[in-house]
Amino acid sequence: MSTAPVFEIDPQAFWRDPYPTLKEMRATAPIAYVPQLDATLFTRRDDIFENEKKIDVFSSDQPNGLMTVLMGQNMMRKDGEAHGAERKAIFPTISPRTVRDVWKSQFQAATETVLRELHPKGQADMVRDIAMRISGEALKSITGLTNMTWQEMDRVSQGMIDGCSNYAGDPEVEAACHDCTASIDRHIDEMKPVLEADPNHSLLSVQMQSGLPDAAIRANIKLAISGGQNEPRDAIAGVVWALLTHPEQLAMVQDGAMTWLQAFEEYARWNSPIGMSPRRVAQRHETGGVTFEPEDRVFFMFGSGNRDEAVFERPDIFDMTQDVGPSIAFGAGPHFCAGAWAARCLIAEVALPQIFENLPGLRLNGDVPFGGWAFRGPLTMPVAWDA
Repeated sequence: MSTAPVFEIDPQAFWRDPYPTLKEMRATAPIAYVPQLDATLFTRRDDIFENEKKIDVFSSDQPNGLMTVLMGQNMMRKDGEAHGAERKAIFPTISPRTVRDVWKSQFQAATETVLRELHPKGQADMVRDIAMRISGEALKSITGLTNMTWQEMDRVSQGMIDGCSNYAGDPEVEAACHDCTASIDRHIDEMKPVLEADPNHSLLSVQMQSGLPDAAIRANIKLAISGGQNEPRDAIAGVVWALLTHPEQLAMVQDGAMTWLQAFEEYARWNSPIGMSPRRVAQRHETGGVTFEPEDRVFFMFGSGNRDEAVFERPDIFDMTQDVGPSIAFGAGPHFCAGAWAARCLIAEVALPQIFENLPGLRLNGDVPFGGWAFRGPLTMPVAWDA
């Protein structure tokens, strides 16, 4: 075990709002072992930025990690050449050009359908009825699993997320995760012959064309679903909430002084949908006065780094005018989020402008609770508009 100082947390309070605890850790124990998580946490931005790149020490290869055990070894759980080869194989799906020329028009069409159907109702839940569906429809296209409903896409994504953060070892959570991965495998089996006959730019098709092993193809599809559904969903709903609760910031976007992309980037810094990334210590190492031993578990706390007082002027405030350049919302090293271009397009170029344009007078219609620390977002968000 590392020689880091021990820092106790209240797991329930940490899930409801990790930021006060993370702020205290940055000030008093920036690298600390948290027994409730059985991991050593890095909480300062520069420490995370520097050490995430040291893949020979802080390895993504975690054979006994929950993600690998439950979902298979995807490219996020590989380093070096193995990681690079699979990242290269999927690039034709998620390149800036493919996002612009292939996916954006599909995102627009699906989002228009969602909002057109909901508009006459005058009210909905932004998370469940709008953001979840927009995200799910986009992910169906990108993965190639167009035979899956958006509701099932969200269910299997959440099931895997719950499984991968099931550090308490709840058997019911694990069983639900296995049910979700089995559903994905069935949908993959159905689509493989379809895409063999008619290839396209989807993740399943591109990986099949590249010749990747079947196990890698399936693991990477599950990775895309586990990260490509809940994070855009939470970001879409979260940015809408942030703008509605900061009307002066919304006015800057609507007046053209700021952009939807700036709103998204600032929100992702301020309330990071991806709060942390785990690593396995591969060799004995010392940093920041702490000695790590092989097989120690480390959490790089992106959400904490994005509120580091030493880096950001107003870390605890949603303010689009501040510099978000140092943000590590999408990661920092070789595992920088492969879906970043698609996420920016879906959220900033399509979902946000269409939501505010097509739902006039959009306003909150009830309380908006948030939850999570590894993955964080609004749990429910009742809204109303002028139908």
